[in-house]
Amino acid sequence: MTLTVAIAGKGGSGKTTVVKNMTSVFREVFPEKSILLFDNDLTCELGHAYGKDVRMTIYGIRSGKHEYKTGIPENMTKQEYIEWALEDIIEPIDDNTDLIVSWLSASKDCRCPITKQINDALVKLINRYDIVIFDCEFDLKYLYQLVDIPIDITLIVTRPTEESAKLAGRIEEYSAKYAADGQMGVVLNAVTGDSNEISFKLSEENNLSVLGIIPKDENLEKATGEKDSEIVKNAIKQFYYRLNIPRGDLS
Repeated sequence: MTLTVAIAGKGGSGKTTVVKNMTSVFREVFPEKSILLFDNDLTCELGHAYGKDVRMTIYGIRSGKHEYKTGIPENMTKQEYIEWALEDIIEPIDDNTDLIVSWLSASKDCRCPITKQINDALVKLINRYDIVIFDCEFDLKYLYQLVDIPIDITLIVTRPTEESAKLAGRIEEYSAKYAADGQMGVVLNAVTGDSNEISFKLSEENNLSVLGIIPKDENLEKATGEKDSEIVKNAIKQFYYRLNIPRGDLS
C-alpha cells in the first residue's frame, strides 16, 4: 500500500528543503522501499535540489510539446500512450528514488478526455511506489486538479511569524476537503529562540495543529540553492513519530 505525503505552504517557506530532507529520513528508515518525488510546484525547483535540470513535464505530455527519448510505439490506445509517456519523463534520482514534474495543471472543470486519462495514469503510477512525496503549489487544490489521490499526511510548512501562521491556517482550511481523512498539521520552519514558546503562541492564536518544529540552519541561508541540512533532517526525525506513518529504526 502506497504512503502519500504532501508538503504544502507558500513559496519561500522551505517546502523543497523539507521534501529533500524528509526523503533522506525515509531512505534511512526504509532503504528497501521505492520512493516517488512528485514536483507539483510551479517553480519546478525540486529537480534542482538534486542537481537535475528537468525539462520534461506532465504538462508537456498534455500539450503535445514533449520530445520523447525514443520513438512512439505503434498501435497503442490513448490511455496506453499516456501511461507510456509518463514513464518516459520519470527522472531517476537513485536506485530506489524517482522524480516526476507536473508544471501546469488543467482545471478539474475541463471536460477534455485527456484530463481524466492523465488522472487515471497518474493514479496507476503512484500506486506502484511504496512512498510518494508531493512538493505542492501552495495548498492541495492545485494537486487535486491534476490527480485525485488520497493523501495520508499533509504537512503545511510555514515560517514562525504571525503573518505566516495566519496564512498557514488558511492553507489548512483550503486543503481540508482534499485531504479526506488524512492527517494534517503545521511544521514551523527556520525557528529561532524558544521553540516551545513560539509554537504554543502561534498554535493558540491561530488554531494550528503544530506537528513539528525545525530550527533555523544558518548554513542554508548562506548557501543559495543548498537543500541538504543535518539540522533539518534531525528535526524531522524528532517529529517523525508524531506522523501516521509506519515505524522504523531511526538511529
